Amino acid sequence: MGFLNSKLNPYRPTLIESLIINPLVLAADAGAGWGLAQLLPFVLIFGIFYFLLILPQQRQRRKVQEMLANLKTGDRVVTSGGIYGTVVGFRDSSVVQLQVASQVKIDVARSAIAALQPGEGEAASSSGRVAAKGEATGKSKK
Repeated sequence: MGFLNSKLNPYRPTLIESLIINPLVLAADAGAGWGLAQLLPFVLIFGIFYFLLILPQQRQRRKVQEMLANLKTGDRVVTSGGIYGTVVGFRDSSVVQLQVASQVKIDVARSAIAALQPGEGEAASSSGRVAAKGEATGKSKK
């Protein structure tokens, strides 16, 4: 009977087709879905790197550029080499003149300025805040 059915139905798969060829065709179709699943860990790793490393670095760079653009005469700064000084003038857009001691002025690149130092009034008010905070918590310096 099976022999007669195979002759009457020419689209009936043979043993080789059903055991070897069909699984290969089905595996090729399933591989398309796995391509996206295999790419997902790389996308997640990139997202983690972006939010933990790249974005904070861009924010810090933007903050430093803003600080350098807003420098003015009288600001107390520290250079990347560790020299403390007061801005006394600007030669052009990229050179800042610092006074590091009385009668001692040096020219430094604007990009060499690492940070602003708090002024004397700001330093006193911040130390007052620290002392007040210590008293509020019950700790006092003796």
